[in-house]
Amino acid sequence: MDYQLIINKYYPADDELRKLLLLHSRQVADRCLEITRKHRELPIDVQFVEEAAMLHDIGIFRCNAPSILCYGTEPYLRHGQIGGDLLREEGFPRHARVAERHTGTGLPGFEPETLEEQLVCYADKFYSKSRPDRVLTVAEAAQSLEKFGHEGVLKFLGWAERFER
Repeated sequence: MDYQLIINKYYPADDELRKLLLLHSRQVADRCLEITRKHRELPIDVQFVEEAAMLHDIGIFRCNAPSILCYGTEPYLRHGQIGGDLLREEGFPRHARVAERHTGTGLPGFEPETLEEQLVCYADKFYSKSRPDRVLTVAEAAQSLEKFGHEGVLKFLGWAERFER
């Protein structure tokens, strides 16, 4: 799969939103790849996880989040589900599951289940599109998840234990 073709379809203009999406997605993908190199014992599909990380936020353009240059009409909280719908339409149901399961540590009914879904969700928590120059620590990322409830924080810390040891 050439994830660039999908990005080009939905982000054809070489504008600031596309640059932000590519920067953030590359940060997430690189962290995923670093973790897969450190943990070769984990049965992770490396090529798939890179593709999925590059596409996990594909739906942001349809959302209303002016602070990150998104001027759509949908609430930002729906960007994962929107991305999932787009990727299913493109014929990539496995990538769609990653997109729709990466918000917080998973929205109700859309919790990350596979190692790849968990890894992309986990890696995403360290990078913000509103502050792309900053990398959060595990503690800072955990604290940022409190707004989704303490259960999500515990889930994230469990992933940190698995992926950062």
